[in-house]
Amino acid sequence: MPKRTRFTTWRPLATAATAALLATLLTPVAAQAAPRGSEPVHSYEDAIREAVWVDTGLDEDRDGKPDRVAVDIVRPRETARQGRKVPVIMDASPYYSCCGRGNESQKKTYDAQGRVAQMPLYYDNYFVPRGYAFVGVDLAGTNRSDGCVDVGGRSDVQSAKAVVDWLNGRAKAYTTRTGATRAQAGWTNGRTGMIGKSWDGTIANGVAATGVKGLKTIVPISAISSWYDYYFQQGAPLYDSGPEWLSDYVDSPDARAKCAAVQRKLVDGAPRTGDWTPLWSERDYVKAARKVKASVFLVHGMQDLNVRMKHVGPWWNALAKNGVERKIWLSQTGHVDPFDFRRGAWVETLHRWFDHELMGIDNGIDREPMADIERAPGQWDTSRVWPPSGTRTATLRPDRGTQAGVGTLGLHRGHGTASFTDDPKLSETDWAAQIDKPTAEKAGFTTRTLTRDLRVSGSSEVTVTATPSTPTAHLSAVLVDLGPATIRDYADAGEGITTLTDRTCWGASTTADSSCFKETKARTADVDYTVVSRGWADLGNHASDHKGSPLTPGKRYTITLDLAATDHVVPKGHRLALIVAGTDQGLIDPPADKPKLTLDLSRTSARVPFTGGATAFARATTGAATATPGATFLDGVREPRTTHRVPEASQ
Repeated sequence: MPKRTRFTTWRPLATAATAALLATLLTPVAAQAAPRGSEPVHSYEDAIREAVWVDTGLDEDRDGKPDRVAVDIVRPRETARQGRKVPVIMDASPYYSCCGRGNESQKKTYDAQGRVAQMPLYYDNYFVPRGYAFVGVDLAGTNRSDGCVDVGGRSDVQSAKAVVDWLNGRAKAYTTRTGATRAQAGWTNGRTGMIGKSWDGTIANGVAATGVKGLKTIVPISAISSWYDYYFQQGAPLYDSGPEWLSDYVDSPDARAKCAAVQRKLVDGAPRTGDWTPLWSERDYVKAARKVKASVFLVHGMQDLNVRMKHVGPWWNALAKNGVERKIWLSQTGHVDPFDFRRGAWVETLHRWFDHELMGIDNGIDREPMADIERAPGQWDTSRVWPPSGTRTATLRPDRGTQAGVGTLGLHRGHGTASFTDDPKLSETDWAAQIDKPTAEKAGFTTRTLTRDLRVSGSSEVTVTATPSTPTAHLSAVLVDLGPATIRDYADAGEGITTLTDRTCWGASTTADSSCFKETKARTADVDYTVVSRGWADLGNHASDHKGSPLTPGKRYTITLDLAATDHVVPKGHRLALIVAGTDQGLIDPPADKPKLTLDLSRTSARVPFTGGATAFARATTGAATATPGATFLDGVREPRTTHRVPEASQ
C-alpha cells in the first residue's frame, strides 16, 4: 500500500550475489546430496516480450464493452522453440505506472512497439533464465487496462483471476486493447504462482480465495486479508479516509473519467461509523479460506503499521484449519520487502519455493521448518510449525497493585478499579515510557521481573469491563516488553532498513532492464521497551463487532479487543506489561468525546499465547510451576473467531 504512516517515532545485510548464484549452480558433489534446482540456462536478452489484453467478463466502466486488462509477458525463447511449456510467476499490481514497485519505485517502461522493456523488480531477470515466464498484470482501471479500481473487490480480484483462467485456457485474450485478434497461451502449462507486496500480495490472497484452478502457490508480502481490518478495528477508525482515496491514488486517466459510479460505491459502502457493510463482506478473504487450494508462503513485518499484523492471525489460522500448505517469515521491520531486509536468503528460498511448487522439484523445502522469525536485527530463529508446538493461551489478570495507576499482572484474579482519561495527543510509546508512574491517560500493569525467557507466539485477546463518562469512547490495549534492547528502527522513514549506494545483481540484465539493485542494511535503535502487540476498538461496538451504538455514560460495558499476532521472546530480566488506554495517537482516530473510563479489574483479563502456556508464565514470574496450563493448544492450527468475520445478517 502507499505509505500512509500514522505513527510517530519513539524517544530515542549486505550479501554477495555470487553466494545466491552458487546456491543454484550446485557442484557435482553437492548435487548428490540435494536435488538440483532450475538453472539460468536461457537467454534473458533474447526472451520473448509481448503484451495481451484479457477479457475480465466485467464492464465496470460502463462503456458497453467487456473490460480488458493488460498483461505484459517475458518468457524464454528457447522453450518456445522447443515446444516446451513453462510455469508462470505473476505479479498483479495497480502500481506499475502511477507509483512504482520496490525500494527504488520502478515502473514499467515500453519500447516503440509497445512491448515491456523494463519490468519492475528482479523476478523476470532472475526467473526467466531459469525456465519461468514472468507476467505483470495491470489491475483493472490502472496503466493500460480498462475498467475501474474497486480496492480489493470484484473488479480487482477478477482482473487478476481472469489472467490465471487465460493461462489455463478458460478465458479470452487479444493482441491489442481494442482489436479482435485472439492471443493464445499455448506456451505455458498453466501452473501459476502469484507474488507481490502490499496491494499486489492482497490480490494474490483474493485470487487464491476464489479457488481458481491453475493457481498453485501465492507469496503474499505485507498483504491484506480483510479490507475492513485495513480501515477499522472493531469500529475504531485507523485512517481518516476510506477506499475511495486509494482508488483515486492509482486510477488511470481513463478510469478517473469513467468510474465515478464505482467511486461513489466506495464512499457509500464504507461509512466512517466503522459499521460492517456488504462492501466489507466482498473484501473479506478470510471467510473464503476454505476455497484456497494454492500453497501460501506468507511474509510480514511484525512492526508493520501500514498493513498491520492483524491481517496475519485470522488468515493464517483459517488456512491452517483448511489444511493449506504454509510457510511464514516474520521480521522486525515495518512495511518492507524481504528483498530489502534479508536479500540473499530470500532469493534463494523463493527460488526453491517456486521450483518445488511450480516445477515439482523435490528439493526438501516442504520438510524444512515452517517459520523463520527475526529475534534481533539480522538474527533469525526457526520453528517447525507456527505457532510452535506446546503454545497455549494463559489468562493474565491485572490488579490495582499498591500504587494508584500502576498495577500488577499475573495469574490471580484482580480486584478494585483503574481509571484513565483519553488524551488523543499521546501514543503507546508515551504510555510505555511512563509505565512505572501513575499517569492520568493510561492504566498500566506489569509482571514481576522474569527469571527466564518467555515466548509470546500468536494472537492475544484482552477483555475489559469499562464504565465511560461520555457517549463515545475508543480503547487501546498494548502488550509491551519492558527492558533494554536493540531493535530495527521501524518508526524511521525506512521502517527498519537503510538504503545504501552499492548495488548487487540478481539475474541477467539488458540495456533497458538492469538486475542490479541498491543494497540495504538494518537501521537499528536502542530502546528501553518494545511494543509486542496492539489492538483497538470502539467501546460502542461492545455488543457487536459489526455495528456500533451510543454509550450511556455511567453504564458498565464489556468488550474483547483482538490483539495482532506476533512472535516475541521477552528475555529473562525483563517484564511484560499490559497497557489499557484510549486513543493511540497516530494509529487510531479519536472519538467525538474525551471520555474518562473506569476499568473493573475483577472483570478484565488478557489471554496471551505462551510457548508452554500458563506453566511457562508461572515459572518465568515465580520460579516454579504454580498453575495448570490452559486447555487450548494452538500448534499452528486454531479455528478462527467468526463473530466479526461474517455479518450478522448472513450468519
